[in-house]
Amino acid sequence: MAKTFTLEELKQFNGQNGQPAYVAVDGVVYDVSNVGPWAGGKHHGNTAGGDMSEAITHSPHGKAVLAKLPVVGELAK
Repeated sequence: MAKTFTLEELKQFNGQNGQPAYVAVDGVVYDVSNVGPWAGGKHHGNTAGGDMSEAITHSPHGKAVLAKLPVVGELAK
């Protein structure tokens, strides 16, 4: 069963201090820990551990990259 993360819980997964790097997009939580551009939990001014639904709409790759990422849960509504 998929884990449900609150925004507060998601903040812990910021890719720093040995933590995995998770981001939420449209209610789905993805693991970006093994994505090179997300090294250290940061990518183009964005920090892992948050909801990137708005930010991804401004990225050149858009949501196409999400299909390649492991899903680790969902964001609580």
